[in-house]
Amino acid sequence: MNEKFDAARLDMVEIQIRKRGISSPRVLDAMARVPRHEFVPVEFQSDAYADKPLPIGEGQTISQPYMVAAMAEALELTGSERVLEIGAGSGYQAAVLSLLAREVLTVESRTPLALSAQERLTDLGYTNVHVHNGDGSLGFPDAAPYDAILVTAAAPRIPSVLAGQLSEGGRLVIPVGSQDDQELVQARKKNGELQSRSLFHCKFVLLLGRYGSSRPGGEPS
Repeated sequence: MNEKFDAARLDMVEIQIRKRGISSPRVLDAMARVPRHEFVPVEFQSDAYADKPLPIGEGQTISQPYMVAAMAEALELTGSERVLEIGAGSGYQAAVLSLLAREVLTVESRTPLALSAQERLTDLGYTNVHVHNGDGSLGFPDAAPYDAILVTAAAPRIPSVLAGQLSEGGRLVIPVGSQDDQELVQARKKNGELQSRSLFHCKFVLLLGRYGSSRPGGEPS
């Protein structure tokens, strides 16, 4: 236990998250329990609970705490779900989701991040999280369908391959847009079709891979 980090984490939840409108008791509790300082490089641990993203290597960042909480709340998890996350990063978002769902599968395209995330999550006791190394824009069809899918990078539109891996009634949360203009979108699958709504403007790195933003125009039509 580190009293300094514990106090900073509780302040983070109260000031950055609850007071900004996140109301789910389960999400607030998860954010208070996951030690964010364990998911950032040592040189950034003093800023682990600051209101900002932080570098984690490989040109990637750990998202701002509020954004992690907002995306988790938008998935509307009750505890029984199997969740697919695209973009494991350091494993922090997956750790939060692991306290909200039955099982979390997360895909990371950068091998060093995937390996370190799995080791970190295992060491910290998050046994219901499984990290896979690969093209996240393809989802993870081997274990589909999923009750919820979270994408932590922006795509030009919702990749249809991800929609196909979502269960009926499931929720998909993803940043949609260009590098300079994105909205966080929640989509719900009803009668085999996605019904989408925009939550708020956001700023994420671009989703790479076959159905991401690395190809001109993004996903083929």
